[in-house]
Amino acid sequence: MEFVEVFDSPGKGRGLRATKELWAGDILFAEAPLASVVLDSLVSNVCHGCFRRQEKLQRCGQCRFAQYCDRTCQRASWEEHKLECAAIKSYGKAPNENIRLAAHIIWRVDKEGMVVSDTQMTTLDELENHICDMNEDDLKDFKVDIHNFLDFWPRGSKQHTVDSISHILGVINCNGFMVSDQRGLQAVGVGLFPNLCLVNHDCWPNCTVILNNGNQSAVDTMYHSQKRIELRALGKISPGEEVTVSYVDYLNLSEDRKRLLKQQYYFDCTCEHCTNKTKDDLKMAGAEVEGEKVPEEKVKEITEYSRKMLEKMEKARLDANYNEVVKICRECVEKQKDVLADTHIYQLRMWCTLSEVLSYLQFFDEASTYARKMVEGYLKLYHPNNAQLGMATMRAGVTHWQAGLIEVGHGMICKAYAILMITHGPMHPITKDLEAMRIQTEMELRMFKQNEYVYHSMREAALQNQPMKMMSEPAANESIKNLFRRK
Repeated sequence: MEFVEVFDSPGKGRGLRATKELWAGDILFAEAPLASVVLDSLVSNVCHGCFRRQEKLQRCGQCRFAQYCDRTCQRASWEEHKLECAAIKSYGKAPNENIRLAAHIIWRVDKEGMVVSDTQMTTLDELENHICDMNEDDLKDFKVDIHNFLDFWPRGSKQHTVDSISHILGVINCNGFMVSDQRGLQAVGVGLFPNLCLVNHDCWPNCTVILNNGNQSAVDTMYHSQKRIELRALGKISPGEEVTVSYVDYLNLSEDRKRLLKQQYYFDCTCEHCTNKTKDDLKMAGAEVEGEKVPEEKVKEITEYSRKMLEKMEKARLDANYNEVVKICRECVEKQKDVLADTHIYQLRMWCTLSEVLSYLQFFDEASTYARKMVEGYLKLYHPNNAQLGMATMRAGVTHWQAGLIEVGHGMICKAYAILMITHGPMHPITKDLEAMRIQTEMELRMFKQNEYVYHSMREAALQNQPMKMMSEPAANESIKNLFRRK
């Protein structure tokens, strides 16, 4: 590796540090997965070869489990699938994603050895499995996976000890990383990236991890090469400085982040932001009305009310009852008004959900109002080059454009583009889409400034001739937010 090296990080074990000076947007390294599989919940909607979402997929005629874009994609993936195919036929069904991923990893290691590329900096044996740290319930489920793996593993393949199988499953449990679809917007699979496992956590990191599938198809690339992660610098990194990423979303209180990290990754976070509870006060702050702070008791009352309403909202969202989601959010937002600060995370979550669902229902004027409030709050909390900030700003910009607010929409799209150029890079599909939006809105803005009436007339005519399609359905949870896999 040209830009990083392995070292002993004080209090953390092994980590990676920079060997050269790096700047925002620099790629420290790119890595293809040792193995990856489609998530159980999406096996019928995503190609098992290239991980592209497709409406119609062709099922493998032998195992009847794996599905592909077309024959070309299936043939390109056969070398990876043939052992799994025979195992599924023999077993009678496909096991869960953990077992399938473990099997793929072991098959590849059996074939190529512990080091599968010249750039691999660690082996599977050197990675932590944290089995001894699991609680009783997790350990019970873990033992079921081991038992099912032993039943699934073909008798004709090389046999492995229970300890070695347990180690692989343990590594997957705490080091599995979500793999996205071709647009980079939804997590559709899970993979293991050995070098990425060496990058330690910080709640305010100096790097970000981006999945960049590019626009390649299985016919253009080998099975693994089109699914890769990029570790990108968020700002200046000096030689010898440890490189870090965040395993959890910063838009949580420090105690909640610490709890999540302990639960899934088995360590106590001692980063500066957790130790000092940085920005926790903003995330739970009350509003100021005419220069007077809202009484603390009132803030606590509405905070608890908001927490309960968020639970109701999530249930309605899971049921795809979007009218109920809007009703709950509107009621809650009305209660929060002039009580919670614009950085209060419960209010931000309501604004985020309301803007997304209203956009989906094509109430763009109202959606744009909440989208703008959400971005203004995010700007006070997130790192200025945070990928989630960039994505939220992009969505808000598009919502404003859909509402006909071209000046604000173009400004937000430009701000989002500046962030994503650093976090995603110019070749990422999302950045390419955003560049096209930036050019389009810039052209429309010039037209708008020349003659507002003509602009709105032409826009209305264009929308009537080519009706705007419904936005993609809002997800029940934004799994791509937490790319490091969680239970």
